[in-house]
Amino acid sequence: MNNPIARLFRSRDKPQNNVSAAPTFYFGSSGSGKSVTARTAIQVSAVYACVRVIAETVASLPLHLYESTDSGSVKAVGHPLYRVLHDEPNAEMTSFILREVMLAHLLLWGNAYCQIIRTGRNQITQLYPLLPDRMEVDRDSHGSLVYTYTTTDGKTVKLAPEEVLHVPGLGFDGIMGYSPIALERNAIGLGIAAEEYGSKFFANGATPSGVLTHPNTVKSPKALRESWNAAHGGSVNSGKVAILEEGMKFERISMPNNEAQFLETRKFQVSEICRIFRVPPHLVGDLEHATFSNIEHQSISFGVHTIRPWLVRIEQSMNRALFSKTEKERFFVRFNMDGLLRGAYKERMEGYAIARQNGWMSANDIRELENLNPIPENEGGFAYLCNGNMVPITEARKEIPD
Repeated sequence: MNNPIARLFRSRDKPQNNVSAAPTFYFGSSGSGKSVTARTAIQVSAVYACVRVIAETVASLPLHLYESTDSGSVKAVGHPLYRVLHDEPNAEMTSFILREVMLAHLLLWGNAYCQIIRTGRNQITQLYPLLPDRMEVDRDSHGSLVYTYTTTDGKTVKLAPEEVLHVPGLGFDGIMGYSPIALERNAIGLGIAAEEYGSKFFANGATPSGVLTHPNTVKSPKALRESWNAAHGGSVNSGKVAILEEGMKFERISMPNNEAQFLETRKFQVSEICRIFRVPPHLVGDLEHATFSNIEHQSISFGVHTIRPWLVRIEQSMNRALFSKTEKERFFVRFNMDGLLRGAYKERMEGYAIARQNGWMSANDIRELENLNPIPENEGGFAYLCNGNMVPITEARKEIPD
């Protein structure tokens, strides 16, 4: 390897016994001194609201299994996997619950895992979610991925790639996703510190901390401190009158809330956490900047820029892990986002009117999008109409006199 050209154009490294050489981001202490983990972060109201709105939105969207045919895509209701994905993934939960749990795992840990249960004929019958913090992903001596799961009783179970549905979040190696909580633990830690500060402040009866000064030497400072706290500390003693003897004085040493910008910090942390999860603030109850003119467009933007990438990530992971090589050519999984992007009723009707008048949508096409029963064909339900003053350009030339 003394040849400099050989060092420049060496082959790509083969897979090692770990998934990546990329940096690892761990939970832990933040800049505010607060420990940030998935379970402490979810206790922050803004984090809980963001995780809940994304998870529930994705879980509530219809998930169907389709088959590609010569005439288009049709629902493959007869496929055994259709019931597993659409109705009941296992004997203990519904499809909504499974997808909600998967999104919560993705948003908190950056990865979602499900164990795939198959029959002897390789038919998938059940999907069970697995906790990401109990899963380790490595490579064996042949370079293949190996999933090692630690059960509640401490036992380890090795799973092959075909036994695991793995949906990774944003990552650097394409295999493992990174936790948004671990990446942004400083921002979330500040929110935890602000909530704890407010709780302790009001637990003390909204009374700022201070120092008692005595003109002479105090024989027992500890006893004086304990008697003062017992008489005037805590919310139960709020509003009581303090009597200072022997020339003692009470001097406040903590910064007032308005100078510490406590409320401004709380508001900023809500916006900061919404920015991490890409959630419009009005969806978590922050209506400070919401108006009638922008709230609808923010909701549509939430569906396009926040929900849709998660849907595509889940769809492609399911298509890769749940179908055989031959099935991948015919079957695929897809969420239905029509209800999420429908917009206001008036705008939909105006769009339908334009499509109807220009002849590229029939009455039944429109009624299908609105979940209405079709009109019989003999009553014109499948007729395509257009304005009478619009004719093909070739016909218009014939009407021009010589």
